[in-house]
Parts: sequence; C-alpha cells; structure tokens
Amino acid sequence: MSALVLYMSMSLDGFIAGPDDRSGQELGRHGGRLFNWLDDRMSDGPNGQIFREALATGAVISGRRTFELAGRWQGDHHDGVPIFVLTRHVDEGDVPPGSARFVTDVEECAELARAAARDRTVLVHGAGAAQALLRAGQLDEMEIHLVPVLLGEGRRLFDELGPEHIELEPVRVVQGRDATHMRYRVRR
Repeated sequence: MSALVLYMSMSLDGFIAGPDDRSGQELGRHGGRLFNWLDDRMSDGPNGQIFREALATGAVISGRRTFELAGRWQGDHHDGVPIFVLTRHVDEGDVPPGSARFVTDVEECAELARAAARDRTVLVHGAGAAQALLRAGQLDEMEIHLVPVLLGEGRRLFDELGPEHIELEPVRVVQGRDATHMRYRVRR
C-alpha cells in the first residue's frame, strides 16, 4: 500500500508561511526564505536527493487553500500525477484543471490517492490536509524541511491539530544546504 507522506518546509519556530499569505504573496512576508534550499535541488547532494524523492511520488493530496494559493498548479503538480484536493465544499460548476479533483471526505481522499499512486508514495501538501489526515489516522510519514530561520509569525503547520497526543518515530535526518530534512513515521 502506498504511504502518505507530508513534505513541508518549516521555520525553526514552526511556521510554513510568513504573515499575510494570500494570492500574489503566497508564502506570506519573508516566507520565501523557507524554500531557499530548493536553489540546490538539481545537485547530487542532500537537497537534490530529497527533491527527487518528492517528484518520484505517484499522486498528490493537497488542502484546498494550498491548491488555490498555488494557482491550482495549472492542473499539473508534477509529471501529470493525479491531484486530490481535500476540501470542505465544492461549488457547483467548479471543475479543477488537469489531473486534479476535489474530494470532501478525508478517508475517501486517502483511499483514492493510495490507489492512484499504486506502489509509489503519495505527496501531501498543506497544513489543513496534513492535520485532517493525521486526525483520521491516514498520514504515514512526515518529511519536514527544517529551515534555520525564526519567522516570528505566520501560518503554523500544526496550529489547529487539537489536543490529541501523536507519537512520531524518527526515520532519518539529512543535512542539506539551508535545511535539515527530517523524516518521521507516525506511530499508531
């Protein structure tokens, strides 16, 4: 069965975007700093390794907010893989582009993405989607790209997760330029 893995860049103080993230300023003020490590994504080094792993995934689950802020990826996140957008509501006539589709049930979303990915990993994007999948017991792993910066404010990754205690098992730590890539397995 395909694993659902959250790939997320995060500041040391827990922010995945700076303050005032919106259309035209998708990562918020100073939030672009969280992705400087991608400048090295074509290298043979650690950042390149992590980037290639993310692009080897067979499907994507995204939260609706992330999907919209990303310009709906023009219907193609990478290599034409299916994109499942976890959302609370779908407006009549709102048809996402390309390989994307809206799904309102978290369990169904996970099931569809796993089936579509076949034997490859499912890449998860967005704080809302990650939290919903964690609460539903569907998120298998987290690849956190920890960036050595304190943003001070913005959007936190686990701000609305709730009081549930969740144990994580360290899988690996890879030191790259501008980020430490930490992978954790969600214990159930």
